[in-house]
Amino acid sequence: MAATDFRDYYATLGVSKTASADDIKRAFRKLARKYHPDMNPGDKAAEAKFKEVSEAYEVLSDTEKRQKYDQFGQYWKQAGGSWSPNAGTGADFGGFDFGQYGSFDEFINELLGRFGGPGGASDPGRRTYSYRTSPGAGPSSGFGGFNDFGMGDAATATGLDLESTLPLSLAEAFHGVQKRLNLGNEVITVRIPAGAKPGSRVRIKGKGQVSPYNQQRGDLYLVVETKPHPFFQFEGDNLVCEVPITPDEAVLGGSIEVPTPDGMVSMNIPAGIRSGQTLRLRGKGWVKPKDGRGDQLIRVVIAPPKDLSSIEREYYEKIRANRSYDPRTHLKQVTL
Repeated sequence: MAATDFRDYYATLGVSKTASADDIKRAFRKLARKYHPDMNPGDKAAEAKFKEVSEAYEVLSDTEKRQKYDQFGQYWKQAGGSWSPNAGTGADFGGFDFGQYGSFDEFINELLGRFGGPGGASDPGRRTYSYRTSPGAGPSSGFGGFNDFGMGDAATATGLDLESTLPLSLAEAFHGVQKRLNLGNEVITVRIPAGAKPGSRVRIKGKGQVSPYNQQRGDLYLVVETKPHPFFQFEGDNLVCEVPITPDEAVLGGSIEVPTPDGMVSMNIPAGIRSGQTLRLRGKGWVKPKDGRGDQLIRVVIAPPKDLSSIEREYYEKIRANRSYDPRTHLKQVTL
């Protein structure tokens, strides 16, 4: 490489010169996935950037090459032979045997989870995955429950875990649902149990990426993302909704119909309720993953009519003329 072609590999990966091997690996994975040709079809600039970060990682992940690079700068190659992975050479790359790969791209493809077959970049049904490393259990089948991060033997080698968001409607999350996911070279059916909430994690054992280090397969983690609902919202284990009532219902009390996940139910409004007060429907809220239901909280909002009939206006004016209650009496005592 000519002096004028010198690249600052640390700047390319966005790390400092004191970055650890793990820091360099994390930075590379993030950038490699961002600029990978599969993620940017036809984008020549992204392809060029991908080659730059790959070149930087090739050098900085190798202890000997990094030492020469740090010592000699643009002349580091003259201080020793450059690395060029060829099939069967067994070249060393940060302690990893590349002899099983025909090219650096093959390593990248496996590292990034580039699946063959119908799940290629042009497949609109393909999901986007990110990588997470955790000491999960070894490869197996079946579905875990929410927050199922079962820890295996600390000495057990693990594969690469994948993580992806799973959008669900509120009805799907409430009742539970089965979803078919395209992993590229296979299609799996995932059962989401009733009671999934935003942020809930479902672990699919043995459906992650195959580790190039030990050929074991990691797990797939699905993070539930619920679509906004026009009426219901979450508050902990409870559902919250806002229900309007009329001024006469607020003064006199009464019974009103309120939507719940199970349908309409009757709820009593106590006389004299104020706008913003919360009423509770016990056991009518969100499904709990293990047992029972949470509560549904009803926030009452007094909604005065905008258009009055002549008789309504007449009676409201009579109420105003004969009203004995002044809700602002205490304000006369307010001073700085």
